[in-house]
Amino acid sequence: QVQLVESGGGLVQPGGSLRLSCAASGSIFSYKAMGWFRQAPGKQRELVARISGLGVTTYYADSVKGRFTISRDNAKNRMYLQMNSLKPEDTAVYYCNRDVALDNDYWGQGTQVTVSS
Repeated sequence: QVQLVESGGGLVQPGGSLRLSCAASGSIFSYKAMGWFRQAPGKQRELVARISGLGVTTYYADSVKGRFTISRDNAKNRMYLQMNSLKPEDTAVYYCNRDVALDNDYWGQGTQVTVSS
């Protein structure tokens, strides 16, 4: 059964940190490249970070480079996104999925991240 469950979001002040978690079913996750995406109100969903199947190679969007860190635990079918130095423009719903996931693929409910003072 396909399943993606994101957690760890919340309200944080600018400059703060959050750590997002993704629990994935093996069929999606198992040694496949994965990504964290986000969708802000009125905007399209965008890929912010990507990690290869073995966790060796990572990619970050310019907007989060140096502030976010993606990681994964293949033994637990989990992926993480450590977000530091958060900015108001990071406010969005964050999703995890295969890095090549399309809009009409299965998506979890996401986790809301709000950066505001």
